[in-house]
Amino acid sequence: MTTTEMLSEPGVQPGAPASQFDDARIDVRNLSAYYGKFRALDDVSMPIASNAVTALIGPSGCGKSTLLRTLNRMHEVVPGARVEGTIAVDGNDLYAPEVDPVDVRRRIGMVFQRPNPFPTMSIRENVLAGPRLNSKRFSAAAGAERAEDALRAANLWDEVKDRLGGPASGLSGGQQQRLCIARAIAVSPEVILMDEPCSALDPISTLAIEELISELKRNYTVVIVTHNMQQAARVSDTTAFFTVSGTGEPGRLVERGDTARVFSNPAEKRTEDYISGRFG
Repeated sequence: MTTTEMLSEPGVQPGAPASQFDDARIDVRNLSAYYGKFRALDDVSMPIASNAVTALIGPSGCGKSTLLRTLNRMHEVVPGARVEGTIAVDGNDLYAPEVDPVDVRRRIGMVFQRPNPFPTMSIRENVLAGPRLNSKRFSAAAGAERAEDALRAANLWDEVKDRLGGPASGLSGGQQQRLCIARAIAVSPEVILMDEPCSALDPISTLAIEELISELKRNYTVVIVTHNMQQAARVSDTTAFFTVSGTGEPGRLVERGDTARVFSNPAEKRTEDYISGRFG
C-alpha cells in the first residue's frame, strides 16, 4: 500500500505529511476485532510511530482497549476472539501462522490498569520474573545488573535500592505501577502498551508515571489508553480518537493526528465534542 492509498483510509487524515508514515513502527490495516460473533472494532487503519507516544482516547466501549490488546495478541486469551486485517511490526505480520504469540508478548509488553506485582515475590524477583518466564538464564551478578537497569529505567531504583529483597506488596500504588513497568522493560521489549496506567493512582503518583512515559519514548514505542484528556495532551505525540454509535455497535476510528492539532483544531466535530466534554 502506498502512502497516498493509506492517506485515503478511514481515520487517516487527508493532508497529513508523508513523514508520519515513513517512521511507523506498527502498521495497522483494515483491522476488525471480534469476540465470538460480536464485532468490537471495525476496519481500523493507522500507523503508530517509532519512539513516540500514541494516545488512544474515546468513550467506554469504543474499542480502544481492544485495539491495544490486538497489538500483542493479548485479546486471544478470551475464547472466540479473532481479528480480520493485519498488524505489522517493522513489516512483519504479527498474525502470520508461524508467529508465536508468546514471542509477540515478549517483544510488545503490556502494563495494566491496576498495578499487579507478584505480592509474595521480592522487588528484585518481580523484575526478573519476566526474563525467567521467557527461559532466560543468567548468573546472580547478571540478574542483579538486569534488575538495576530496569528499575533505573522505570525511575524506581533510588527509592527501592536498599530493600530489593523486601516484598513488592510493601510499595505504594505508584511504586507498584513503576515496578510493573520495570518488569515489562526487563524482557527487552520493542513496544510498551499501557492500558489506563494511572487510573488507580493519586495525582502525585500519576505525575511520576507521566514523566516516566515521556522518558520511555527515547528507547521504546509507547501506546497508551487513557480517559484523561489532559493526560493525553500532556504525554502523547499522536492522538487517535475512537467512538461507538450505540450499544452493540463496533468501535471505529474517527480521527488520528498530531496531538497538538487534534486538541486545538480537530478535523471532526465528534472529536471536538468529546475532548470538550460535550459527551463521553
